[in-house]
Amino acid sequence: MSRLTLFQRATGAGPVLRILAMLLLVLAAMMAIPLIMLVVEQNDDMWAFLYSEVMTLSSAGLMLLVTHRIDIQLKPRQMFILTTMSWVTISTYASLPMVFGAPHLSMGDAVFESVSAITTTGSTVLTGIDNLSDGIKLWRGLMQWVGGIGIIVMAIAILPFLQVGGMRLFQTESSDWSDKILPRSGGVAKSIGVVYLVISLIAVLTYWLAGMTPLDAVVHGMSSVATGGFSNYDSSFGVYADKPWIMWMADVFMLMGAVPFVLYIRMFKERHYGAFWKDQQVRGMLLMLGWVIIGLTLYRVARGVPFFDALTQVAFNVISVVTTTGYASDDYTLWGPLAVAGFFYLTFIGGCSGSTSGGMKIFRFQVGIIMLINQLRHLVHSNGVFSQRYNGRMLTDEVVRAVIAFSFFFFFTVALIALGLAMMGLDLITALSGAATAVSNVGPGLGDTIGPAGNFSSLPEAAKWLLSFGMLMGRLEILTVLVLVTPMFWRK
Repeated sequence: MSRLTLFQRATGAGPVLRILAMLLLVLAAMMAIPLIMLVVEQNDDMWAFLYSEVMTLSSAGLMLLVTHRIDIQLKPRQMFILTTMSWVTISTYASLPMVFGAPHLSMGDAVFESVSAITTTGSTVLTGIDNLSDGIKLWRGLMQWVGGIGIIVMAIAILPFLQVGGMRLFQTESSDWSDKILPRSGGVAKSIGVVYLVISLIAVLTYWLAGMTPLDAVVHGMSSVATGGFSNYDSSFGVYADKPWIMWMADVFMLMGAVPFVLYIRMFKERHYGAFWKDQQVRGMLLMLGWVIIGLTLYRVARGVPFFDALTQVAFNVISVVTTTGYASDDYTLWGPLAVAGFFYLTFIGGCSGSTSGGMKIFRFQVGIIMLINQLRHLVHSNGVFSQRYNGRMLTDEVVRAVIAFSFFFFFTVALIALGLAMMGLDLITALSGAATAVSNVGPGLGDTIGPAGNFSSLPEAAKWLLSFGMLMGRLEILTVLVLVTPMFWRK
């Protein structure tokens, strides 16, 4: 029996390594796009991408060589490992162009930037973004775009199967992996990929026709649909503050990225054109956004801001935060105490499950409200039997337990990371909002340092590593990572 077979039997790591190798090949193919652009432009950053390409391909080739006799059949335990390791591996290799390239970031800064991109968080440590090469700008957008499609597939096909955070509510045929990757899961993934690509192309074309340069249109189109928030400018979307029509277009594309992508498939394949409004998640998100936008707009109008300007800025920034895109067109921390408190609360919400958005997700708040109402009914009618339904499905005890567990660990993680940041000398607002925005994958925090007018470059190196960990925890729904550190997970 070969050493490879012994290793495979002992750890079960073979299928995981083989899939990671395939993901690295996809990443290397994506790296080739900015590389070709930089070669044509004869920009020195082409060497950064060339070195990164060689390292990525070499690692993928070695992993494929070691695992060439192994069949890809994954069991639940391996799925937990793969889910975490794929995001860690991709983020690490994606950071290489920013280490070798013109930004010449430290490893901590580069990993922070790539984790922020891949998890579609949108926080940045870069200054002077306007002067970066076109290749680096494009790479930042591509990382977010690839991360966005990965998030959708994970939320639809993997997390329901792993029974993480109440995601069983949205289990589809693609969520049944049955101890291996089934062909039928590929059909849903392919359809989602086509929808994602089409919406992205529409966004790029729309932005370009609205007045953006071709590169700006491509990068902002990708980051809008991915609800990522990376921009080609230090001032983020503030560079288009004098073009309100572009901001309203961005609102539409951010919302399109924040709704469940399976609803697009239903709409096109089943001609179910009312699918979006009939979905309890989407309806709840839109109603909540409407009330918040109206309230904050009236608040700003009362403070002397013209109505249309107030509506445009409020709608854009509220949608950006709730969908966890992270664009900023204005420093909303200067809008007044009510706005600051409101944006802090909005940081936690997020969009819909099965979308590119982060945060706690709308459905968990809705399930919480249903549980609260049911508990109040039991207090009044102690012997009554009340059904709990969400989106036409019964809320089982399993789902309720998962939602409660996720919510507890979500806020516990935010509190723990905030405590760690405070121990590094950060003030309360920076520590708390930084932890919240990382775990919720939103982007900007609050305060002068990491607020919408600042960035994360001045934070200590250790703080950036901690926030990178927080971004990964939030994107992987907390429990997917936590289960890996429990002794019971590793017992035979």
